[in-house]
Amino acid sequence: MGNSSRRSFIKFAAAAPLLSQIAARNLYAQAATAIGKNPRQNVYTRLGVKTVINCRGTWTYLSGSLEFPEVRQAQIEAGQHFVNMLDLQRGAGRRLAELTGAESGMVTSGAAGAMAVATAACMAGANDKYVWQLPDTTGLKNEVIMMGGRSAFDNAIRLTGAKLILAYSPEELANAINENTAMIYTTDLGEKLERQLAVARDRKVPMLLDDAAGIPPADNARLYARMKIDLYAFSGGKGLRGPQCSGLLLGRKDLIEAALANSSPREGSVCRAMKVGKEEVIGCVTALETWLNVDEKKVYREWNERIDRIRKLVDTVPGVKTDVHIPEDGNRFPTLKVFWDQAAWGFSTSDCVQKLRENDPVIEVLGSDNPSLVTAVREGNPNRKEHKEADHIELVSMTIQPGQEIIVGQRLREILSSAQKGKSAA
Repeated sequence: MGNSSRRSFIKFAAAAPLLSQIAARNLYAQAATAIGKNPRQNVYTRLGVKTVINCRGTWTYLSGSLEFPEVRQAQIEAGQHFVNMLDLQRGAGRRLAELTGAESGMVTSGAAGAMAVATAACMAGANDKYVWQLPDTTGLKNEVIMMGGRSAFDNAIRLTGAKLILAYSPEELANAINENTAMIYTTDLGEKLERQLAVARDRKVPMLLDDAAGIPPADNARLYARMKIDLYAFSGGKGLRGPQCSGLLLGRKDLIEAALANSSPREGSVCRAMKVGKEEVIGCVTALETWLNVDEKKVYREWNERIDRIRKLVDTVPGVKTDVHIPEDGNRFPTLKVFWDQAAWGFSTSDCVQKLRENDPVIEVLGSDNPSLVTAVREGNPNRKEHKEADHIELVSMTIQPGQEIIVGQRLREILSSAQKGKSAA
């Protein structure tokens, strides 16, 4: 047996138990159909909407992530009572302080909502005269320094009336600070964050760290408190697995109080429209409590096993190469990269993404496209990147539900096998 044949045999042997599961699933589906049952029928399909097997990650347009069962239960209980929302936010702030070591916190309408209320807080404070004045910033500090340049999310800052000032290094940051600087905004981590934070402290300007996808690891909620960052934010509907329309803003008590003054339910505040309900507040706090009690090593082991099953199935296709890695800059979950010779096969990553979207349920993976991006964002954006076909697709483990990896692995195997043979996939 040659080396090539030996490698193929080993790959098929590794995939054999999974191929047996696929055969059993197909028999079950045929039997269910024969007796008139549709296992895929649900509240979405009844509206004519396909559900998604999400291998792309916690993208908002794909409805973020799925809530912890504890979060769903807590929201049901929250929905059975009326409560004063300001009292609730302050109670949540006390609990968030206990959990994280931050002085206080609040639940926002996502990480973008946290960006907006933080900016308003740093410009208007808790003074009702200035709260009502926004987005008119006359007489107020109104400049926000954006580290690393503009982003698709900076309108969450601009809508408060703030003016963006762009900086790309700690030296540029120091030079950009003046009497009009209200806040520094950054998404940088590690050494970059520490250097920027040193400048902010020296010049006594509050900093907001946006680490929307920063949980897990859950300890980041405590890490940034230990670093004494003025304000920091997480998305509630991404890795945190809280309500999709929620986020966390944590940090200095005075700035959290000012943020509350500039947000819902306060009538006349610039962020009044960014409403969160009692269910979101309770759900988001419960999500953080849940993560801080989870065995993260076990969770990551399960994610790795899920991704490995897909890899074993896809590896049976000649010419396909795979690699597993964990990104360092958000969505820090085990991720499978799948490569093939697009030019030789006449089959691009975009072709593969589209074939997977034709599935029912739809299968979403990470390719070159961003269906949720406002295309004009690329105009005038210093961070603009020309669209280029990716040399691989990625499958993110965190959003793949137990059992779905078999469906995904088999479908991707079918598509790539057909493309490799020079035929259009069925």
